[in-house]
Amino acid sequence: MIKMYTTTWCPDCHAAKRALTSKGLAFEEINIEQDDSAAQYVMSVNGGKRSVPTLVHGDTAASLSGFRPQKLDAFLAQAGL
Repeated sequence: MIKMYTTTWCPDCHAAKRALTSKGLAFEEINIEQDDSAAQYVMSVNGGKRSVPTLVHGDTAASLSGFRPQKLDAFLAQAGL
């Protein structure tokens, strides 16, 4: 399952959720504002930045900040989905 690290106020997060849902892909949403260890993880995979949405599947992690469908497609291809 895809993990999506988000915040409540992030428009890119809302767009990524809609795109995954439209593709029929399940995901677990993790709000980094409510989970400090999740925020630390996001920073560890994004060069110290709290960049959301960050998607993770297996060993593949990518920030989709500045969301575009092409970024999501590239993540899905890299993750083998």
